[in-house]
Amino acid sequence: MNTSASVVIKYGVFTTIALIAYFLIIKLFGLHTNIWFRLLNGFFMAFGIYSAIKHYKVVSGIDFNYINGFKVGMLTGFLATFVFALFMGIYMFHIDVAFMNYLLKGWFDDVSYGGGILVFVIIMEGLSSSIILTLTFMQAFKNSTKVLQN
Repeated sequence: MNTSASVVIKYGVFTTIALIAYFLIIKLFGLHTNIWFRLLNGFFMAFGIYSAIKHYKVVSGIDFNYINGFKVGMLTGFLATFVFALFMGIYMFHIDVAFMNYLLKGWFDDVSYGGGILVFVIIMEGLSSSIILTLTFMQAFKNSTKVLQN
């Protein structure tokens, strides 16, 4: 399998597992309705993307460049986002519909808008954080093309 694809799948799945486990843990303590705990999702996403780019740089060696590192970070974040959104969609629509209605009631007077908007928000948050985190981390991992001048 292609090195970048294996890194993306490995770290994307690990990031998704961390996000799901974190959600279930805060659900266990009844804190899943507090929106401030969602901020920690960013730390899990950041760690997953950072680890993926770092691992890819190590395994690709001198073949590492900005574009390939950027693709690995983006695809890792996108994979984690879509699988987590799929989990949350199943959870909200089939396992805990009251949770979905609680969140919608906080946003709208009429909850008939549907939970699709919640899944859409999860996807948009995940994709935007993936882009920002990947751009940020690639500044640390990129190979400099500047020539040292004396």
